[in-house]
Amino acid sequence: MDPRRAETGKNSDQIQSGHVYHLALDIGGSLAKLVYFTKNDEHIVGSEKKKSPMKASGISNSSRNSPVLNGRLNFKKFETSKINDCLEFINSMKLHLGGVYKIVMIAMVMNAGCQQPESPGSQTITIKATGGGAYKYADLFKEKFRISLDKEDEMDCLVAGANFLLETIHQEAFTYMGNQKQFVWIDKNDLYPYLLVNIGSGVGMIKVEGDGKFERVSGTSIGGGTFWGLGKLLTKCKSFDELLDLSYRGNNRAVDMLVGDIYGGMDYSKIGLSSTTIASSFGRAISENKERDDYKPEDIARSLLRMISNNIGQISYLTALRFGLKRIFFGGFFIRRHPFTMDTLSVAVNFWSKGEAKAMFLQHEGFLGAVGAFMSSDKHGLKELLANQKVERPPSKLSFSLDQTQVPQQDGELNGDESIECSVYGA
Repeated sequence: MDPRRAETGKNSDQIQSGHVYHLALDIGGSLAKLVYFTKNDEHIVGSEKKKSPMKASGISNSSRNSPVLNGRLNFKKFETSKINDCLEFINSMKLHLGGVYKIVMIAMVMNAGCQQPESPGSQTITIKATGGGAYKYADLFKEKFRISLDKEDEMDCLVAGANFLLETIHQEAFTYMGNQKQFVWIDKNDLYPYLLVNIGSGVGMIKVEGDGKFERVSGTSIGGGTFWGLGKLLTKCKSFDELLDLSYRGNNRAVDMLVGDIYGGMDYSKIGLSSTTIASSFGRAISENKERDDYKPEDIARSLLRMISNNIGQISYLTALRFGLKRIFFGGFFIRRHPFTMDTLSVAVNFWSKGEAKAMFLQHEGFLGAVGAFMSSDKHGLKELLANQKVERPPSKLSFSLDQTQVPQQDGELNGDESIECSVYGA
């Protein structure tokens, strides 16, 4: 009998459903990302509870002599400029109490006769965190809710999160080009080496050779923050998602100078450039007698998105070529599973590599650092448990729950909070 499926009798019935047992944060320059585990058959998003397709089996024993908790690993994001919203969410959901109070409660229930532990309200609570904001906002977390941020190295967490997801989660990686999404099967024994391109406010490019074996080999300051910052100045959009949605409705040809504009509508076939190839991003603006207000905001947003995506795609391939890497994974919240962004990155890699390399994307692209911070608490044994589950039952399925402030992605997927069905060690 599988010990993780074993029933534990009446003690397990005493554990309240929906408990949060662990939380980790990745606070970047643009976005704050949360990863937290909730036990049982209720997936909590905001103030609502939604039933999971898996009925949790509660607590069971394991070879580690620790309780195994079935539930969901949840993902949520906030704009860093609205860090107080993140703090209020943590407080309203009592996420910060999981590690010091509810785990203890489980141990007490399993050992009948013990007295209930002291309320954690009077003590400082420690949460794993990574990213620059773990330093910048450390005092704010401590002042408001007595939360101490246990800081983990940003690159360590980024790589650890990517490795974990690629090795463990079914259908984590996929390609996207020409409106065609195709999942890529990853053999964890043949994963390394690869290039990880993390597109956050800026862009970091990391050569990954194994667990704990990596080197930052390149990067660029032209990234998601550039898109958001210039877009805000040029279009007056108030949020990243608003700007991204605006770009989807635009036509960059109204702003960009194309090869055809230079060659009278013809291709420059001698060097393989079609008439629709961009010769100069925003170049049309210098050849027309127009002011900024004469251009549509959606066309400006589209041109800006394409300019930045093309630039990142080209630099990524040249970096991979320099180190002999054929596998390129793109992560970071700049992508947002936006079809046009993924297609532009893919076309750039395909063009410069002459079809020899492919751009690949991750289902949980924006949460790599937060997952890595979560993984840094080895006591939960998440990687060990999920790796075992991959063999013992069908691959993990993603369930999506739409945030009220967000809209469906243009390719039919939801750009909302997600969760993975999984188990963790309780202590």
